[in-house]
Amino acid sequence: MSETLADVYQRHYDNILSPIARDLAIYLQGLMHEQPRIDRVTARAKSVVSFVNKATKIEAGKRKYESPLLEIQDQVAARIVTFYLSDVERVQQVVSGYFGAIEDSKREPESPSEFSYEGHHYVLFLPEEALRSVDRRLAPKVFELQIKTLFQHAWSEGAHDLIYKSLVPLTREHLRRAAFTAAQAWGADRIFNELSVELQGGATSH
Repeated sequence: MSETLADVYQRHYDNILSPIARDLAIYLQGLMHEQPRIDRVTARAKSVVSFVNKATKIEAGKRKYESPLLEIQDQVAARIVTFYLSDVERVQQVVSGYFGAIEDSKREPESPSEFSYEGHHYVLFLPEEALRSVDRRLAPKVFELQIKTLFQHAWSEGAHDLIYKSLVPLTREHLRRAAFTAAQAWGADRIFNELSVELQGGATSH
């Protein structure tokens, strides 16, 4: 019996991606160790279900990915969550000092009157420190890094579970209510950032 894509990826997940994610998290945590106001630094290997769903997407009547194991860039993904908006730029400077970015983008709604997902996304080359436990010939070359504030992270986690993964059709009212919560998170980010400057004087330590 021939292997399915899920079978192939499960083996890849167990033997290659999970060890890389573990070592990448340790490496990034080390880079951020002395940085103030970092809430968490994590890394994960993309789950089998998520990978297969993404790998079998159809666009314009054909598969989006011809060679998903080579083309999908977030098989390993990391996230750095900061306290305030002003911390994001500082973390970006640290990241740019250690990695060469293949892709660097700020994700935000196109219209200034819209509220939705926000965050900074990078596609970066995997560091040597993340590849020590695996056969490098089988390892991906890159990983995705997201840098978000606490409010951006909280909103995106809730929205992903309720909106993106919804099992029922979303109405206009559902989407408007989700946008309202995004607007509240956007506003809270800015107020807390202003308070941090006023009350801590832009202090660099928590």
